[in-house]
Amino acid sequence: MIVEFTCNGEMKKIDVPADTRAIDLIRDVLELTGTKEGCGKGECGACTILLDGKPVNSCILYAPKLHGKEVVTIEGVTKEDGKLHPIQEAFLEEGAIQCGFCTPGMIMSSKALLEQNPYPTEEEIEEAISGNICRCTGYTKIVKAIKSASNKMDGEVKNG
Repeated sequence: MIVEFTCNGEMKKIDVPADTRAIDLIRDVLELTGTKEGCGKGECGACTILLDGKPVNSCILYAPKLHGKEVVTIEGVTKEDGKLHPIQEAFLEEGAIQCGFCTPGMIMSSKALLEQNPYPTEEEIEEAISGNICRCTGYTKIVKAIKSASNKMDGEVKNG
């Protein structure tokens, strides 16, 4: 089955079996290994990507569902000049990364939130990342990082 979509700003046209999962297409075919597979059941959020701006679990999404859509993976968050996105900077500065396994999914969920709601409350942040599980840091530093990212992004285009 031919799947045509935009991934991190680049058009892709790929022939894959209809039962290929999006995460397998992203990691194995496109070789974008920042997206992690944790549970394989859509419960941990490690595999979160943005599909037309909305966070989705790529481990339970079939690749044909990407057809005609815009996909952003963690590799697409870094700016074109190689500079980290304010969300990535905030995660580093606030110590919201420990083992790092959940971090790509957390950043993708955070990015989606801040693009829709530039000034979220703590409750809104907690809701936005409720589908992402972290087993190391707890969530205090992650929530703090998202608040910090919101402040860093103040005055700049949120989707940049």
